[in-house]
Amino acid sequence: MRVAPSNKSKIELLIEQLDLNDHINSFKHFFSRDTPLYIEGDQELHFRYIKALDTIEFKAPQKTADFSNIKAHLKKRGVLNFEQIFEIVKVVRYFRYFKNRALEGIIGEWMHKIIIDERFIEIEEYFNQDGLFNEALDETLFGLSQRIKEYKNEMSGSLKRLISSSKITGYLVDTQVHFINDEECLLVRGGFNHVLKGAVIARSSGGFFYVSPDNILKTKEKIRYIQQERESIFYSYAKSFSEKLAEIQPFIAFIDKEFDKFDNYQARVLFARSKNLQLVKSKNDSHIVLNGFIHPALQHAKPIHVNFSKNILMITGVNAGGKTMLLKSILASAFMAKYIIPMKLNEHTSHIGSFKSILAVIDDPQNVKNDISTFAGRMQEFSKIFEYKSALVGVDEIELGTDSDEAAALFKVILDDLIKRGQKVVVTTHHKRLAALMADRDDVELMAAIYDEKLRLPTYEFMQGIIGKSYAFETASRYGISNAIVNEAKNVYGDNSEKLNLLIERGSQLERELKQKHIKVDEKLDDLRKKELALKEEREAIFLELQEQKEALKRSYEIAISEAKTAAKAGDSASIHRAMNKANKQLPPPNKEPLVRHVEFKIGDAVKYHSKKGIIISLTDKKDAMIEVEGMRLRVKTAQLKHTEILKQKSKTDLKVNVEKRAGLKCDLHGMRAEEAEEVLDKFISDALISGWDEVIVYHGIGTGKLSYAVKNFLTAHPKVKKFEDAPQHLGGFGAKVVSL
Repeated sequence: MRVAPSNKSKIELLIEQLDLNDHINSFKHFFSRDTPLYIEGDQELHFRYIKALDTIEFKAPQKTADFSNIKAHLKKRGVLNFEQIFEIVKVVRYFRYFKNRALEGIIGEWMHKIIIDERFIEIEEYFNQDGLFNEALDETLFGLSQRIKEYKNEMSGSLKRLISSSKITGYLVDTQVHFINDEECLLVRGGFNHVLKGAVIARSSGGFFYVSPDNILKTKEKIRYIQQERESIFYSYAKSFSEKLAEIQPFIAFIDKEFDKFDNYQARVLFARSKNLQLVKSKNDSHIVLNGFIHPALQHAKPIHVNFSKNILMITGVNAGGKTMLLKSILASAFMAKYIIPMKLNEHTSHIGSFKSILAVIDDPQNVKNDISTFAGRMQEFSKIFEYKSALVGVDEIELGTDSDEAAALFKVILDDLIKRGQKVVVTTHHKRLAALMADRDDVELMAAIYDEKLRLPTYEFMQGIIGKSYAFETASRYGISNAIVNEAKNVYGDNSEKLNLLIERGSQLERELKQKHIKVDEKLDDLRKKELALKEEREAIFLELQEQKEALKRSYEIAISEAKTAAKAGDSASIHRAMNKANKQLPPPNKEPLVRHVEFKIGDAVKYHSKKGIIISLTDKKDAMIEVEGMRLRVKTAQLKHTEILKQKSKTDLKVNVEKRAGLKCDLHGMRAEEAEEVLDKFISDALISGWDEVIVYHGIGTGKLSYAVKNFLTAHPKVKKFEDAPQHLGGFGAKVVSL
């Protein structure tokens, strides 16, 4: 994140820092137009189209110019040249190529929505596949072309005759036709004017003359005249075409926008196919899990496997062991996933989150132009990081340029603050002090570059969860420092420092292992709580199911009773049987499956065997038991036993109601007081309900209206009265009420 030159954008600088220049340049070759890397709009939808296009075999579009100038000319009613018109033709023809294939899926739906304006077809037919104007469609142009061919043949024949003429042979330097300043010439010696009339076009380095014969010049003048006539006709066509295109400007703007989108899709698909790369899109979180990732700048590299789901990843370990390249790989994968740029990795087991900004603090900021120290430059770069939110930050050699102990304390606080701001940070360091300070945090992941002590070489592989040694002495020896110097350095370093580093490494490792064990125990407890909750939910579900079954039985019972009452009212036995059969059909079918009980027994349990009670003395297995019954010992199957507690039954209460069948269909209240009438009416309705009557009639007379008013109030308040109304005239009219129960 050094100060970028004025001619470089932030993205270009990041690509350079992450060593992605060659990869991105190769990718850009697959675009038909000069298009930005980022696709504006819904990335999820774009990715669906890209994956759908990846299932189709198709040819790449031709290189096509941007329509900005074309649309500006048409807006001003200007005249386009044939090259500009053909740019539109190329795009339309490419979409027609896809439409004619009648594809299915979202690509087919997309192509179906692209309707090519019929007016454009009149223009398109005048251009062949190479963009040349089809002169055969215009009789005048075709005739002019034929005349030009004749003149050129005439010129060629004339030159051949001159070369073979005996008069001029002595003056010819060679027998070739030379083109000088777009003119056909002969190379001749001085004195040629005695035998050849023409114009000197140029002089050769040998002092000879390039001469164009007069008859050739005259013929070329005729051709130029015809060319001018042709250009006039071409201009009239260009003007006519431009007028038609101006009428369909919305169509041109639409087709231009759609081609931009398609160009982004096809470039990614064809680039991925050409290099056997995978198409990956960033997910809506901040986790990064890379499996089998290979940085495109590396040849024959070992695939990277890293789980970066926490907020900070601290990479330690051997010098030249691949720490910086691991940091660049993590940032590069996030960058390419954000822009849906194909990369090499296992797309099924990898996961790359989404970040608003990707920042790299990699280079040493110290130089003459900056006039700033290394550490001061680093502080300046870190101050800019605080301006961002939800960024992925990579910092290489974080303590670069200052005392490691002071830097460890400072950068610990800086990293803590960056985490609070929602940043995700990858750090490489050789100093264990900072790693040890950060290791106690749950949101910090440690990773160490592995060193093969037998071969004395880095393996370019990494192990998670540990702080690695830098192997500075071994690296110095590997790169040519004499053993005497290295051994003396080891003596100066001393055993105590080495032991201290080992203690830091081991202590940090043990602390993290203990945290991992605590996490596993918490996970098991959480799992047990979930299982307990699941059992409770299952028990409640079973209880609700039983309640529903009870309600269903109750409803079936009520239906059966209702049908039985209906049968009783019918009067004849045939109707009763039919109603009872119908009621039986409403009842649930009997459960023919035997009730399977899972009962566990233990020694000393009181059990019942058939009609005898006893006690379990021994159990040979879960199926056989020895019981003692009335002084005798019997070996029986446990399936034949029952706990005596289970056999306790609730006392059964039989309730019989003898109701005197006194109810009739009529109730006469004439001459009664209101209170007396209500008492009689209440008993009458109860008897009618018990007898199963649905409809009765109550006589109260007209009189003063007090009794009628009391009867209405009573019937309105009674819970079993569905409705009531005045009786028909032949049954009493206003002096009686027909009551439905």
